Amino acid sequence: MNGDHRPRAPDYTVAALVMGFVNLLWIFGVIWSLYGLPAVMAAGWLLNIGIDRLRPRD
Repeated sequence: MNGDHRPRAPDYTVAALVMGFVNLLWIFGVIWSLYGLPAVMAAGWLLNIGIDRLRPRD
């Protein structure tokens, strides 16, 4: 066969981000219902710290 004529792979970036947001909302909702708003704020703060550690440093 002379060439690669496969179609391009679909870009699922937006779908993955939306589903990540939906999952984050329901997980925060469960934490809120079980432990209250301070626990949700603490979980968000810890998540922010974890994301900051993944960021590349200049």
